[in-house]
Amino acid sequence: MFAPHSFTTAFLMMLVSTVCYGSWGNTYKLTKGFRFELFYWDYLVGIFAGALALALTIGSSPFNASSFLPNVRSAGLSNIVCAMTGGVIFSLAILLLLAGIHLAGLSVSFPVSTGIAVALGVILGYVFEPKGNPALLALGVVSTLIAVVLAGKAYAGLGHVQTNVSRKGLFVCAASGIVMGLFPPFVARALTSGKVLGPYGISVFFSLGALVGSFVTNVYFMKQPIVGEPVGFADFVTAPRKYHLLGFLGGLIVGLGMVFNFVAAGFAGVAISYAVGQAAPMVAAMWGIFLWKEFSGSGTKTKTYLALTFLFYFLALALIAHARSAASV
Repeated sequence: MFAPHSFTTAFLMMLVSTVCYGSWGNTYKLTKGFRFELFYWDYLVGIFAGALALALTIGSSPFNASSFLPNVRSAGLSNIVCAMTGGVIFSLAILLLLAGIHLAGLSVSFPVSTGIAVALGVILGYVFEPKGNPALLALGVVSTLIAVVLAGKAYAGLGHVQTNVSRKGLFVCAASGIVMGLFPPFVARALTSGKVLGPYGISVFFSLGALVGSFVTNVYFMKQPIVGEPVGFADFVTAPRKYHLLGFLGGLIVGLGMVFNFVAAGFAGVAISYAVGQAAPMVAAMWGIFLWKEFSGSGTKTKTYLALTFLFYFLALALIAHARSAASV
């Protein structure tokens, strides 16, 4: 299988992954008026198709014991189940994130959701495996939560220039972050314990779990929607082809980013991969601010909150990465 042999290659893969994670939301924004529950089906198929295509190509060349198919044959059943369980949890988290994007926009939903996920992930990770400098980790968690609060204040400031600002969007984003913070332990278990799955195998089964899980989570939200009236599969079938293509493209982008992140982490280490990958919300926020003009017309106070969100978020990532890097030395 393909794996980076230099830090430069691994770092470039991590940067691509970060841009992918922070950019897929644009494909949903382009489907104006399309329900996110319907968009989600194409999105999940795109993730799985992208992960599988990469696993069968670069993940299988050159062909050896670590290639995709031999690795899957040798992996433990519990590892595969853990990967798919992580995908099911991820599926619910991203579905809620899509609802958050619909309600609050890219520039708020990503920092709030992922910020909470990072804080929860650090806390749970330290509880189950106490590695890293606890003081730096604690400061990182506090900085992350400050960034989340500042993003919420920036969003609240839009109430002076927009009429569709509501607390519901922030609550949905927070719920997404809480759920998102629960899946990493399952992925870590599949990658590191027993008969492990390689990066390509974990990507395929993780995305398959997300797709399978959506037949429970997404079907429920189609019938009991967070926003709007219930929708059915007939609405999905009759949707414009362009919307289906955009959903599938969004999934392909995430599939590429996911595979690159897992592969690069094997060379550069989890701490560095984590720090670079979690900058994705800031990429999404910049798309929301500069492309979609989500804060157009906002006052100086609101823009100051937004700038401080960026500052505290990057500070949090630096503190967490340094705490974990110190532990691995």
